[in-house]
Amino acid sequence: MFFGPYWWLIIPGLLLGIYAQIKLSSAYGRWSRVEIRNGMSGAEAARTILDQAGLQNVPVEPIGGHLSDHYDPARRALFLSEENFEGRTVAAVGVAAHETGHALQHQAAYAPLQLRMSLVPITQFASMAWMGIFFLGMILPMFHKFLWVAVAIFAILTFFQIVTLPVEFDASKRAKAQLLRLGLVHADEAEGVNSVLNAAAMTYVAAMVTALLQLLRMFLLARDRD
Repeated sequence: MFFGPYWWLIIPGLLLGIYAQIKLSSAYGRWSRVEIRNGMSGAEAARTILDQAGLQNVPVEPIGGHLSDHYDPARRALFLSEENFEGRTVAAVGVAAHETGHALQHQAAYAPLQLRMSLVPITQFASMAWMGIFFLGMILPMFHKFLWVAVAIFAILTFFQIVTLPVEFDASKRAKAQLLRLGLVHADEAEGVNSVLNAAAMTYVAAMVTALLQLLRMFLLARDRD
């Protein structure tokens, strides 16, 4: 998909994605070396926020992988990578708090999260189907009309990326508010939390831009085949 007509549309998203990953690695690397003064681990900070919100039934569990942290709304459980589950650093507490933000969204029936959850089964199919259908339409003239089917399927994935943005930004906003309200971070540590979470948010912006540009490229290719 990289080479061919309109290949240049891929470049901005690719560069933005590289920049976002470098920014995240830099911010996370820096603040993962700064110990949190309250001595809490990421798991303990997450547990404190959840308990204060009345979410004692939401477990906090470790999971393998680097920055694999996530909240699973289907299981109503929060999973933290081992470095953030056990880590007693500004970065670990910030990431853990962000994931509790999703649990708080779920508790409040936050509309964008509800919409995102409803899209998950569709996107699982779409992510597997769009490329094969698109290549079939590109290679075989009799299936050129399939290109529009692929465009429609990929549009669903793009919409998912758009919906993800407010979900992630709002989760970070909730996390920062809870960390300050509960006194889990000091002012200088809040700066570190902001740095890590803002850098993480940039990766979602990059994913959305990449998806939009890819969708535009697919649209142009499908139009040229008509």
